Amino acid sequence: MSKVEVSDREFEVTVPLVVIGAGAAGMIAALSAKADGVDVLVLERDPLPRGSTALSAGLIPAAGTRWQLAIGVEDTPETFGADILHKADDEPDVGLVRLVTETVGPTLEWLAEDHGLAFSLVDNFRYPGHSHLRMHGLPSRSGEELIDRLRDAAEEAGIDILTEAHVDTLVVGSDGKPRGMTLSRPDGSREDIGCEALILACNGYGGNPALVAHHIPEMRDALYFGHPGNQGDAIVWGEALGAATRHLSGHQGHGSVAHPAGILITWATVMEGGFQVNVAGERFSNEAKGYSEQASNVLAQPEGIAWTVFDTRIAAIAAQFEDFRSAERMHAIIEADTIEALAERMQVSPEKLTASFRAFENCKAEGGADPFGRSLADVPPLRAPFKAVRVTGALFHTQGGLVVDGEARVVRRDGSTIANLFAAGGAACGVSGSKVSGYLSGNGLLTAVALGRISGLRAAAYLRNC
Repeated sequence: MSKVEVSDREFEVTVPLVVIGAGAAGMIAALSAKADGVDVLVLERDPLPRGSTALSAGLIPAAGTRWQLAIGVEDTPETFGADILHKADDEPDVGLVRLVTETVGPTLEWLAEDHGLAFSLVDNFRYPGHSHLRMHGLPSRSGEELIDRLRDAAEEAGIDILTEAHVDTLVVGSDGKPRGMTLSRPDGSREDIGCEALILACNGYGGNPALVAHHIPEMRDALYFGHPGNQGDAIVWGEALGAATRHLSGHQGHGSVAHPAGILITWATVMEGGFQVNVAGERFSNEAKGYSEQASNVLAQPEGIAWTVFDTRIAAIAAQFEDFRSAERMHAIIEADTIEALAERMQVSPEKLTASFRAFENCKAEGGADPFGRSLADVPPLRAPFKAVRVTGALFHTQGGLVVDGEARVVRRDGSTIANLFAAGGAACGVSGSKVSGYLSGNGLLTAVALGRISGLRAAAYLRNC
């Protein structure tokens, strides 16, 4: 269990800046500080940097980028921010929303230009809640590629990454500022490392069942599809230092994890004209509201299972994602020439699935909304051969966390800041508000990238001036 030790003891080894966590937030923070002339050490509990980033689709939303301009998408950080606030019922801090939406685009440009990350825009479908095409990803459209490229960039920059280094104790001086940490190694040994500044990039608490049950009771029994190392260390340390927290009930769910294969299925299967039914073959919700809130809708169905029904055209769009191709290779995607034959393969009622299909397609033909309020105007019809995938709902990661200021510095409950402590990614409160429905697609990597960049630069500035 993570804890805080109050001590003014000296350390044999002290480095200017330590980053705890080697996901996207930590890597970008380290790259930013290193480029600003600061020696940085990244501590990662796993044998290889992966984190929640590797489990994601690796897509980063940004507005006003060169990739958007190249295909004529006119978008701005202000419009992006308005989409975020609308999705989250105006709960997020407006200043934080402005900060991350203005930072993320230039950060992607910097990663492309200085570190060779080959971003491109997902230009063949739009995610729910986004008014423009603004998802940027690497060629495989996978989080694994994103974290691998960031790790390569860090290694090329000469950044030290110490793996299998599990920080369990934060050492804080009598002045309330972090001074170092104690970490455990796989052989049971322990090491002390001092630091002058610290960035917490160790994500949220999704892997801690007790904290999930306390803050998100409706997801206590859900499949957890995040990184098991997300134990809430940053929150525990921060609260022990008097740090403020916000929106701890906020989280990202996903209503489309292939079951039992355990592979994320892109929401393009829905947004391009597919739908979901339960094991009886009946629709049960407006799937287009968002994949995050759809997690609880799926989990509320018998057996906690749903089927996503789509077609070959949609499958071709989904095939740009490595996860979807993996699901195909594992035969998680089934196919049939008729809806009745598809129902037989799904082992659901052919009569009920056919009725659900016909009602859905009739609404498309009429150009109106279906009984669940989903607008189906201008949505292409599904055509044979038809496809389906068996899915469940899952908790991906938490969205609440430590409150940070405009420099990604951790804020105390009394409004003061901890001068040398910064937070990024899932360790910091994000921009999704307190409810699952507040999550706008990409919000997780948005704050990982933007706050990672800001924390690295501001930590470097702090070290120059102290």
